[in-house]
Amino acid sequence: MTSTSISTPLSETRPGAEWWRTAVIYQIYPRSFSDASGDGIGDLPGITSRLDHLASLGVDAVWLSPFFTSPQKDAGYDVADYRDVDPLFGTLADFDDMLEAAHARGIRVIVDLVPNHSSDQHVWFQAALAAAPGSPERARYMFRDGKGEHGELPPNNWESVFGGPAWTRVEDGQWYLHIFDASQPDFDWSNDEVKEEFRGVLRFWLDRGVDGFRVDVAHGLVKAEGLPDYTPPVDGDSMGGEEPVPYWGQEGVHDIWRDWHRVLAEYDGDRALCAEAWLPTVDETALWVRSDEMHQAFNFPYAMSEWDAAELSEVIRESLRAFPAVGAPATWVLSNHDVVRHATRLAMTGHPQGHGVGPKTPGKPDPVAGVRRARAATALMLALPGSAYIYQGEELGLPEAMDLPDDVREDPTWFRTNGERYGRDGCRVPLPWTAADAAFGFSPTGESWLPQPADWTAYAADTLEGDPESTLWLYRSLLATRRSHDLGTGTLEWLEGYGDDVIAVRNGDVTVITNLGTAPVALPKATLLVASTAFEGTELPADTTVWLATD
Repeated sequence: MTSTSISTPLSETRPGAEWWRTAVIYQIYPRSFSDASGDGIGDLPGITSRLDHLASLGVDAVWLSPFFTSPQKDAGYDVADYRDVDPLFGTLADFDDMLEAAHARGIRVIVDLVPNHSSDQHVWFQAALAAAPGSPERARYMFRDGKGEHGELPPNNWESVFGGPAWTRVEDGQWYLHIFDASQPDFDWSNDEVKEEFRGVLRFWLDRGVDGFRVDVAHGLVKAEGLPDYTPPVDGDSMGGEEPVPYWGQEGVHDIWRDWHRVLAEYDGDRALCAEAWLPTVDETALWVRSDEMHQAFNFPYAMSEWDAAELSEVIRESLRAFPAVGAPATWVLSNHDVVRHATRLAMTGHPQGHGVGPKTPGKPDPVAGVRRARAATALMLALPGSAYIYQGEELGLPEAMDLPDDVREDPTWFRTNGERYGRDGCRVPLPWTAADAAFGFSPTGESWLPQPADWTAYAADTLEGDPESTLWLYRSLLATRRSHDLGTGTLEWLEGYGDDVIAVRNGDVTVITNLGTAPVALPKATLLVASTAFEGTELPADTTVWLATD
């Protein structure tokens, strides 16, 4: 099988109406989606077997977290070979089959690229370790001499996002930078060889027919000149900071994305780049999606907002100002593989990204309130103009798995902080598909790389199929109504007079009202299209969203 033109992308659209401007994109975390091989780890054939679930849900595209060759020290975000599939997940032929099957169902495919760092098992890094200081092999990575009389101190005081120092010393005395785990050395993006290598990686997957890339740590890559010391806030989010951070958001990163933009422009079919850029404001995030850079950027200020009408309203208003101002769509997201699932998070307060929750987390949230708020939040999100992201399992109403035993955890955050942070395992537990089967149908052998909570029977997809009031049915209804009323291309009008705890907007011919307070809210006379939770009467209960047909 050749590696060119294997799968034809879906049809191209006119400028200004590209698919990615309004798409609902479903994130698949491959190791936890569906396991066809029976080893307890999800794989590409497992994804192919579940594409009808995604087609019936009504999504426009899928984004696959990394499935490349990797020692799996960070669940595939430590890549050893960017041009091949790890045997855990299958083969390149399995990928091609999955891509073809997705395209046959009208579903586009975005793959995850990790350009900030590689695995320490990458052939380049192994060559760097074998080479001398100052060699071309070391110049591909961030090797530096240490401080102190004998170079025994690291080059600066930077800390890893996962905890502990961001520098590791090698046998000849030099140090290498790893903003994440020690097994993930950072590339030096001032090196032309690195730039050319990734152009080749892009073309390899574009030639196979992928529709775009989600780019990991897109605000990283370039480090401040001189590598100055920096001490992050004690309780801040691990991926951001209010003040300038010398390894995030440097101006030179934009040149890299302009270069990638030109590569994608060589191909037909509206190929897209989406930035994972953890920046403190939507205005800063919008800098990554100017017309010659990325096409989308995750709206993390929206994702991490509290369940508060004023805060959410402000982020929505600012997003719809900042992103269109640079010609990009606003994007919306509530959950992904790095944050506490919003069915749990929205019933908590003040929870920093990357910390996770677990058995000893104080103030455990009310699961009933969490799911109710999650449904209401999703209904609000999917009514907004632009593009939206859904994380696998949220259509089942899955909460965070909070009671994982310590001895099964795999997130590097858990180990590098000596158990102070639970990390992200709780949002990565394999999905429940069938209530009566071992591992809830995730694997034919009943194996599961992380244990699934026993009470997930109620969340199994086949259980929800029989309940028209289930979260699964709600998502299908929201996506179908969003599409039929063209809400993704709409314009938002803010409605007054509903009180400080309510968000009320009109998008085209749909009125959307979300009650984030505790008191019921009187509704106007109108035809009900969708309600996040069933209710009777003419008053909207707390933690509920409705879509009404506007006369």
